[in-house]
Amino acid sequence: MMNIPFQTIDWTAIEKVLYNGETGTATWQTVQYGGLRIRLVTYSHDYLADHWCTKGHIVHCLEGSFSSELDTGEQFLLSAGMTYVVSDDLSSHRSISENGVKLLIIDGDFLKST
Repeated sequence: MMNIPFQTIDWTAIEKVLYNGETGTATWQTVQYGGLRIRLVTYSHDYLADHWCTKGHIVHCLEGSFSSELDTGEQFLLSAGMTYVVSDDLSSHRSISENGVKLLIIDGDFLKST
């Protein structure tokens, strides 16, 4: 655990980094505090992640909608105002967005499975 003093994040001042998906792109703005990562992530239309992720996340949908697909074949549609939570190594998942989406994603050491 770490102590983070009160502070604000001005997302307009955080660098945007572009990542290619299998199709489409993801734009990340990242703030890192030791074992805590906070990201504002935007997926383009027709986005499909280029990998299966096993990392734990708290993912909150701010705008638009997307599907989180599990390697079991299950898909969960999330739209603005919805959140999913998963710990590290408890599922392989990837994101799919037909029309684009904006997400707040929080992950870090506190989501390690025990």
